[in-house]
Amino acid sequence: MLTLLIILVALTLILVAIIKFDIHPFLALFVGAIIYGLMMGMEPELIIKSISEGFGGVLGSVGLLILLGVILGTFLEKTGGAMVIAEKVLRWVGEKSVNLSLMLSSWILSIPVFGDSTIIMMNPIAKSLSAKSTLSYAATIVAVSLGAMASHSLVPPTPGPIATAGILGADLGQVIFYGGLVSLITLIPLLFFVQKWVSKIPLRPVIAANEKTIAKSDRPSFFSSLLPVLIPLTLIILASIANYPSKPLGEGTLIKAILFLGTPVIALLIGAILSFTLPKKFDRKLLSASGWVGEAILLSAPVILITGAGAVFGKMLQNSGVGDLVTSTMSDANWGIFLPFLIAFGLKTAQGSTTVAMITTASIIAPILGPLGLDSEIMKVFTCVAIGAGALGISHANDSGFWVVTQLSGMTTKQGNLSHSLGTLIAGSTAITIVYILTLFIK
Repeated sequence: MLTLLIILVALTLILVAIIKFDIHPFLALFVGAIIYGLMMGMEPELIIKSISEGFGGVLGSVGLLILLGVILGTFLEKTGGAMVIAEKVLRWVGEKSVNLSLMLSSWILSIPVFGDSTIIMMNPIAKSLSAKSTLSYAATIVAVSLGAMASHSLVPPTPGPIATAGILGADLGQVIFYGGLVSLITLIPLLFFVQKWVSKIPLRPVIAANEKTIAKSDRPSFFSSLLPVLIPLTLIILASIANYPSKPLGEGTLIKAILFLGTPVIALLIGAILSFTLPKKFDRKLLSASGWVGEAILLSAPVILITGAGAVFGKMLQNSGVGDLVTSTMSDANWGIFLPFLIAFGLKTAQGSTTVAMITTASIIAPILGPLGLDSEIMKVFTCVAIGAGALGISHANDSGFWVVTQLSGMTTKQGNLSHSLGTLIAGSTAITIVYILTLFIK
């Protein structure tokens, strides 16, 4: 009971520091981990060891993935390639299915691009389609936000899922596959929710005369825009299949090449390099410290540091013997896949950041995968997806995404809660239900 109390105190201190005092999550997690170690009576040498092993171990495997993913997304966003993909999907699905088109487009874009950025990029399309029709602007913008949230929480190379997979040691290719599958199925009830509920919110867009968009003549082609996203995902999935014990793709030089190129860091490096071809007129300054690469490094740095601090907390938990505690206290409890979901759900709802919720939950769960029966390769994958499901909801006033949606559209806070926030609750609940069903059939 004392150990559980200390864990709760440490978590409370971290959350209060982030929420009430607006302390950066990195500092809150890092100091919280040290305080936890001291309260547990850990030896100073073991605390220092936990810091170095936790921070260094995870950043060595995850830090580069996050950085490369952000570089890729930055080039897609800045060149207008992301908008090209969105407009193509819109034409494929048809303007008669506007909300479905917007949801699918934002789902695709939010795989390489941050969720908030996706909403901002897609907003001009959502606004114009509402203005040209009788559709509620609330419906079109929420279709965008929910589509973005679904892949942002569940499908790498978005930073949260990448970090979670790295912390838990889950196969990234399988996380991409099952995360993509779960998030796509989750879009079904979300579309119904938007069509039947959000569309009733009476909101019309106000079009400003000075809104700027990237000229179509300056944008890359659809094929060029898709390559930096599609090739890394394909390589990672192929390598995951080739790495199965049954060797379904055989063996030989070609398979060795696939395994090398499909290593996440190499695959994302290829994607990032391909994204350098997107600008109409390439300028070497784009790769400089003051260019787009420099901007991407600045954007990714907080996420990388938070990931490292979360790993320190997880290593501190592990070295304090919390796994033995869970074994003794939860041996008769059937928490299973729902525990990581509930922790992520609570953290997301309490402090707002999807990435922080996922990283913190993964750090807490990693040392106790065995006692929870989640330590097989496939269950690690499902645990990642369950954490992403929990981090989907609830997005409300403490989440930047909530304010992006409401401020861009002009919705009131109440309208935002009844549309975007309620939608994220439906998304998280649907996703964990699908994950649980999958665990019944796939062991």
